[in-house]
Amino acid sequence: MTTLSVNINKIATLRNSRGGNVPDVEKAAVDIESFGAQGITVHPRPDGRHIRYDDVRALRPLVKTEFNIEGNPTQSFIDLVCEVRPDQVTLVPDGYDALTSNAGWDVMANKQFLRDVCHTFMAHGIRTSIFIDPNPVMAYAASECMADRIEMYTAAYAAGYAADPEEAVRPYVATADAARTCALGVNAGHDLNLDNLAFFVRSIPWLDEVSIGHALISDALYLGLEETIARYLGEIQKK
Repeated sequence: MTTLSVNINKIATLRNSRGGNVPDVEKAAVDIESFGAQGITVHPRPDGRHIRYDDVRALRPLVKTEFNIEGNPTQSFIDLVCEVRPDQVTLVPDGYDALTSNAGWDVMANKQFLRDVCHTFMAHGIRTSIFIDPNPVMAYAASECMADRIEMYTAAYAAGYAADPEEAVRPYVATADAARTCALGVNAGHDLNLDNLAFFVRSIPWLDEVSIGHALISDALYLGLEETIARYLGEIQKK
């Protein structure tokens, strides 16, 4: 079954906007797990505007499901991941001032670099996932980098879903199928929500994981966190 990893960056953003420790990021992670989510995702950025490196260190012993750290593999990020040793690291090519992730890797152009990074994390027993746009060529290249999984950047799917769901999901199915032929696991994330999630998961039944943050935390403002997680899990489980 496809698992749900909840990205808690937005909880940290709210905390940081006021200072102090409200809302409590560590408590939120523990609660999210208790409400049924199968993973916690964090994406520390160099400016520390949401999840900070110290948050990552504090969360590691608390997270009992899957702990996934996303980020651009700068040396400081690599050092942090090797220190904390999460279950999974997702390599994302976002710049220092990126508002949010907005593109996948050009894996062909960065193959040697990504191969070296994957080798480093492999030596520490950490599963690696490379964030890519929906393109089978990039899935094949990720396999050549010795990655364990890909994560497909789903913004284009979300943008096209209302007009034509079948067309919107088509390149993702092709990319996920290419990954499967290479024995790569398949994750997905970005702009997935309660409207478009079930169709995406049904279209790729071998999908391993979805990582959802912004939409889920926004829904929780109205529904509450426990009810929101239950609804997302329900969408994932729809046949």
